[in-house]
Amino acid sequence: MPSCISTRTARLVIATAAAGVAGILAWAPAAQAAPAAAVPQDGARQKITDLVNKERHEAGCAPVRLNDQLNLAAQRHSDDMANRHFFSHTNPDGPGPGKRITAAGYRWTAYGENIAYGQPTAADVMNDWMHSDGHRENILDCSFTEIGVGINHAPGGPRWTQEFGAR
Repeated sequence: MPSCISTRTARLVIATAAAGVAGILAWAPAAQAAPAAAVPQDGARQKITDLVNKERHEAGCAPVRLNDQLNLAAQRHSDDMANRHFFSHTNPDGPGPGKRITAAGYRWTAYGENIAYGQPTAADVMNDWMHSDGHRENILDCSFTEIGVGINHAPGGPRWTQEFGAR
């Protein structure tokens, strides 16, 4: 069952999708022979960005542009969730999105993060995010100017991360 969670610091709001709790328990395999590997995601990143910008345009927001530092933070988080079998904005060692984004070299004044797993395509994950209040808020927050996207194709379905930023 696909699942999503979002977080936002622009106004210190945290939104959690109700389906996330059930999904967390359902997706983690008991054992995995080898760590999930990152796959080059340039096409999927662009597709997600295009879909985000379509929604933002319809809402009267300026488009976001892909940012390499946010891509790095997002990809690291998707890989970490897949390899260590967790689904959360905060990794098992404690750091959350703000620390990850800063560690990737991005100097932010506001950020937002959406995560999801199990949706097979960019269109599917965007559909789920747009039908969730917290995720939609991040996507349609006109103060965000940049985006990063991470996808890890692991057993149980892709792990998706969107990082939004403003400087």
